[in-house]
Amino acid sequence: MIRLGLTGTIGAGKSTVAGCFQEWGAYRIDADRLAREVVEPGTRALARIRETFGAGLLGDDGRLDRAAMRRLVFSDAGARARLEAIVHPAVDRRRLELLEAAVGSGFQVVVVEIPLLFEKGIEDQFDATVTVDAPRAARRLRVCERRGIAPSEFDAMDAAQWSGERKRAAADHVIWNDADRESLRASARHVWEKVVPPEGRLWRADLHMHTSASHDCLSAPEDVVRRARAVGLDRIAVTDHNEIRGALAAREIDPELVIVGEEVRTAEGLDLIGLFLQRHIPPGGSFRDVAVEIRRQGGAVYLPHPFDARRGTTEEFLAGVVELVDAVEGFNARVHDARRNRRAVTWAEAHGLPVGAGSDAHLLKEIGRGATLMPTFTGPDDFLAALEECRIEGRPSSHLVHLGSTWAKVWKTVWPA
Repeated sequence: MIRLGLTGTIGAGKSTVAGCFQEWGAYRIDADRLAREVVEPGTRALARIRETFGAGLLGDDGRLDRAAMRRLVFSDAGARARLEAIVHPAVDRRRLELLEAAVGSGFQVVVVEIPLLFEKGIEDQFDATVTVDAPRAARRLRVCERRGIAPSEFDAMDAAQWSGERKRAAADHVIWNDADRESLRASARHVWEKVVPPEGRLWRADLHMHTSASHDCLSAPEDVVRRARAVGLDRIAVTDHNEIRGALAAREIDPELVIVGEEVRTAEGLDLIGLFLQRHIPPGGSFRDVAVEIRRQGGAVYLPHPFDARRGTTEEFLAGVVELVDAVEGFNARVHDARRNRRAVTWAEAHGLPVGAGSDAHLLKEIGRGATLMPTFTGPDDFLAALEECRIEGRPSSHLVHLGSTWAKVWKTVWPA
């Protein structure tokens, strides 16, 4: 197992980077969160804080008044040392417990987010260390606005840690955050690929999205590819409605990234996705005929949004074609009723079929909202094997994204290409 120690200056974006590593397959341990847990009411640490500093640091609900505690310890180095002597051992014990749990769960990578990693001198506990830093003025503004604290309080907090220059010099890898979130994700991805070998790395794949080749999408293939790389995707399936031109164009731009697919409308009015296609499949054939053609091309038959209210079907219909399905979309970011996504997962599990996830993106900002974390693969055969070991994740897109699809239809009707 690879242990990554992640630290950084206050407000630099450390938690965002930790979230990226978690998305890409790491087990995440957040020392700040543990520090809050170990001082919950009823804990030994909170009792010791009361004994040491008095009941004035507790609120009416019996919880630690973190703002009052912060004001005290960042103005008094002795008080800060006494607090750390109480909290840090409890946090360290809990961190080691979670590390053991990660090993037992089979995780290949663990990222431990520790603000005072170098200050505590524990960098030797990790296989690699990563520091996130940003211009001080940007950090100061961000922290003061987000936490509602005075600039003088930020200055005290910042001064209590090593400087960014010192942390950068001590770290194995540095992520400099002086641009937008997409640039930060790209920098994080670069470090991730340097420290995690391919055999320990999971790919993040979005298995359902559209380009301007679809009748209800205006996203050019080159913009889709650019956006997918920016949000940290390793593979995307371009699955335009009844078209393959957009997928072929995207593959031409980035052959490593793109899986050529098509979302075919069948005679029953259902959608069926073919992945790893060689040729266009015309719409209008029966579900069975389309599935047979996908397999004839050496592709994988992928069933999208099977129980969506507008685009889905029933278990009764699927019972008659289940032998034609290779995999099921278990999360679609445009399915806003979570029960319908869960129903898809349940149906797939009942029939021994792997599940994947996709954004069903018609707008660039949707790309990556549904993702499949899976082992690496080279083609349709080991793709399905990798899908057996995947986990799916995502968050629903806004209902407003459908307005974007409607506008695309109107635009193409009024101003056809």
